[in-house]
Amino acid sequence: MGTFVQLVVNGLGKGAVYALLALGFVVIFKATEVVNFAHGSLVLVGGYLIAVTVDDLGFVLAAMVGIAGAGVAALLIERLLISRSRNADDFALALLTIGVDVVIVEDVFRRLGTQVPYLGAPWDAWALTVGGVTLFSTQLVALGVGLVLITAFFLAFKYTTWGIAMRAQAENREAAALMGIRSSRVTATAWLVAGALAGVAVLFIVTQDFSGIGLSRSTHAIAFAAFPAAVIGGLDSTAGAVVGGIIVGLTQALTEVYVSIPFAKVAVFLVMLLVLVIRPAGLFGTREFRRV
Repeated sequence: MGTFVQLVVNGLGKGAVYALLALGFVVIFKATEVVNFAHGSLVLVGGYLIAVTVDDLGFVLAAMVGIAGAGVAALLIERLLISRSRNADDFALALLTIGVDVVIVEDVFRRLGTQVPYLGAPWDAWALTVGGVTLFSTQLVALGVGLVLITAFFLAFKYTTWGIAMRAQAENREAAALMGIRSSRVTATAWLVAGALAGVAVLFIVTQDFSGIGLSRSTHAIAFAAFPAAVIGGLDSTAGAVVGGIIVGLTQALTEVYVSIPFAKVAVFLVMLLVLVIRPAGLFGTREFRRV
C-alpha cells in the first residue's frame, strides 16, 4: 500500500509538469489552430540557457533567464514564421513547426557537445519520508508549483482581458476581429505564455528524480509526452490539458513499477489511442458537427 501511495503522489508531480506542457500545446492551438510540434525544443532552449548561466548567476536568476528565454524563443517563432504564413493551411504550419524543432534541437546539442548537464535545482535528489512512504522532493515541488501556475493560468484565462480575447478568438475569429480584438496580439501572447510554461517544466524534467539524466535528447522525448496529454484531454480544452497531464503522469509512474520502464513509454500512447477510439476529440475536446 505504501508503494502505491508513493507512486500516486510522485505520478501527480509528474502529471503537473506534463499539464504545464500540455497547456502550452492547447493555448497555441486555441489561438492559431496549429499543433506546435516545436514545443519540445522550447524546453531545450530554456534548459540550455539555465545550464550556461547557472554558475555565474545562481539557480534562481538562471531559472528566470531560462523561462524568459523559452518564452522569447516561442514568440520569435510566431512573429518570424507563423504570422508570416497566414495563408498556409494548418497542416503546412504543423510541418513548419516540425522543421523548426529539428533545427533548434540540433543547434542546442551542437552547442552542448558531449555535455549532459544538470541544472542544479535545489530540490533535486533528496527524499522525504512520511509515515513510511518515501516521496521525491522534485515531484512534491513540481506538484506545488504546478498547482499555483495552473490556478493562476485559469484565473487569467477567465478574468483578464487577454483571457477573454483568447476565448472569443477561439470561438469565432471573424466575430472577435469585428469586436476590435487584435488577433496578432492574442496569438503572440499565447506563444509567449506557452514558451514560458515550457521553461518552467524543464526545471523539473532535468533532475535525477524525474528523468535520471541531465539535459539531453531524452529531455526532448520526455517533453513530447505532453502531446499525448493534450490529445487525451482535448486539444482545444485547457481543463482537458490538466486532466490529460495527470493521466499521463500517473500512467508512467504506475506502469514503470508494476510492468516495466520500456512499457511505460508505450503505455502513454496506448492510453491516447484508447481515448481517441472512444472520443476522437479527446475527453473534453469540442466535437465538430458537419452537415453533409
